Amino acid sequence: MSQDHPAQLKVERQGAVLELVISNPQARNALHPDMYHTGREALQAIDSDSSVGAVVLRGEGEFFCAGGNLQRLLGNRALDPQVQAQSIDALHGWVRAIRSTRVPVIAAVEGPAAGAGFSLVLACDLIVAASNAKFVMSYAKVGLTPDGGAIRQLASRLPASLAFEILADAAPISAERLHALGVVNRLVDPGASAHQAREWAERLAHGPRLVLQRLKTGIEHMPGMPLDQALDAERDNFVRSLHEPDAGVGIEAFLAKRPPLFGS
Repeated sequence: MSQDHPAQLKVERQGAVLELVISNPQARNALHPDMYHTGREALQAIDSDSSVGAVVLRGEGEFFCAGGNLQRLLGNRALDPQVQAQSIDALHGWVRAIRSTRVPVIAAVEGPAAGAGFSLVLACDLIVAASNAKFVMSYAKVGLTPDGGAIRQLASRLPASLAFEILADAAPISAERLHALGVVNRLVDPGASAHQAREWAERLAHGPRLVLQRLKTGIEHMPGMPLDQALDAERDNFVRSLHEPDAGVGIEAFLAKRPPLFGS
């Protein structure tokens, strides 16, 4: 981590839940390229750490993330275009890690989530947002197009006209509206998003992990598959799951009317 800026991504552990905390309090948790590498490495390490069952991504304090640093972007205009391309590739490495990690990733959003901060929220599997949180894709306002997978995520979740509105108007959209549109999963009281996300992550972390991994992979890839291929994939996943220990635990617990203890 460089020493000339206060920005960092804190990696914290709460039982079976890993927390990634965007911390840049002097700049409303604006992003720095160092964070991208830390985030990617932390998520990739989960693949070899079976004790982690879920991840929470949040901002420190009253803000989720103000997005990229415009002063840095202005300076990059005078440099070779590859400088900015490499920075975006690093961000995209973090986004890919969120999408590909085997465990659910839950965004806990307080205050504003702007630009690439909003993109990171959309990359997560689940979103818990404070009722007064605001989201904004502010790129067009400064003559830029989005990064971090924003166009893909919005276009896959919303009608084209609504996705275009959010991207082209570059105006804040409330957590309430995104909840009504089905983008935000849960609305909570201001200040409660981290607690609620942790509780949800803890429940998921003690669920059937291979099943959750397959669900996550299927949601990512099946919408683009031909019907026959998707049906074959569902068949194969069902059969694999049926013959694994968690199915025995789950079915027996359901028939006995008691909670399942997966992974036991």
